[in-house]
Amino acid sequence: MLFLVISNPRPERPSDMAATRQSFWPWIARYQEQGICRHIYPRVGRGAVAVFAVESNLVLHRILNEWADIVPAEFETYPLVDVAETKHLLAAQVAAKT
Repeated sequence: MLFLVISNPRPERPSDMAATRQSFWPWIARYQEQGICRHIYPRVGRGAVAVFAVESNLVLHRILNEWADIVPAEFETYPLVDVAETKHLLAAQVAAKT
């Protein structure tokens, strides 16, 4: 299952959170090495955007709880569909109409 996750950190002073935020990158690197975090980008100002490939909602829930322990935040989550699966679905729909 693919998910786009957008973090919206609490509005603490950035300088107060700098050391904590530094620990975020080694933490997320573990998930990148495992192929679970496919993409991660810091947002301008604060926050981050990530794409996760997880086996279940429970796995994503665990990851977001770990994330919030490092940088307290609210998360917007959006389920995504793999491009290859989308092309297959569209081809099946076209074939069904003919």
